[in-house]
Amino acid sequence: MIAAVVVTLGATVGTALADDTEQAGRYVALGDSYSAGPLVPPQTGQPAGCLRSGSNFPSAVAEGTGATDFVDVSCSGATTADFTAPQKVTLGENPAQFDALTGTEDLVTFTIGGNDIGFGEIIQECALRSPQQPLGAACRDFYGDQLNQRIAETAPKIAAALAEIGTRSPGARVAVVGYPALLPDEGPGCFPVVPFSPGDVAWLRGIEKDLNAMLDAQASAGGATYVDTYTPTIGHDMCQLPGVKWIEGLLPTSPAAPVHPNAQGMEAMGAAVLAALGAPVPAAA
Repeated sequence: MIAAVVVTLGATVGTALADDTEQAGRYVALGDSYSAGPLVPPQTGQPAGCLRSGSNFPSAVAEGTGATDFVDVSCSGATTADFTAPQKVTLGENPAQFDALTGTEDLVTFTIGGNDIGFGEIIQECALRSPQQPLGAACRDFYGDQLNQRIAETAPKIAAALAEIGTRSPGARVAVVGYPALLPDEGPGCFPVVPFSPGDVAWLRGIEKDLNAMLDAQASAGGATYVDTYTPTIGHDMCQLPGVKWIEGLLPTSPAAPVHPNAQGMEAMGAAVLAALGAPVPAAA
């Protein structure tokens, strides 16, 4: 993966995060389920349908940076459209995430883009199609170049989001957080435990890397920090044994949503963000 790019957007937060004797001030976490931490205990916040965890990576970042005002409005299922419009969820509605930005932010983080390209749909289609051709790549053949096109179409949405954050929170440092290693970084995968054929594993791995590379490029172009969470989570993908895996499979073995980080994965993502920001990284528990 491309190395993280660290850029200071605001002198105030740049100083606060570089000097661990100072606090980060106001920190707002935006994003989708990879920020929210669905089903990772404790589930907290409103609306309940966002499935926000009090042990998600934004919580680790808030603690690590010493944020004095931490606001987490991330929500499972969010797309870039939900930054600027309310998102309907079970038992409620999450307000437009950008409404949380008051202009006093020192730090803003987000994960976004996976749902823009159809993350849930892709997993479902591949889980159904791939087992039909365990020696082929049925899911890759079904999608063709559609997902590459979706990634390209999402790029300007990320650029627009970064521009809007810059307008609303001009003094904030902004971190675009990439997606962790969902599948093994090399090799055929673990069919049928994770029901993707070797050909589809290789293809899906490439799609995730392409999505992360797009996020990296947009962060760089927008003057933001890109946080690589893929590299530090290699070897802890959904094919690993419980206790080693930080990403749960389609049938989770620890509290987390399928194909999402568990508590250990969230901790690792938080450590990656803190390292990219130059903030102290707590020792692993």
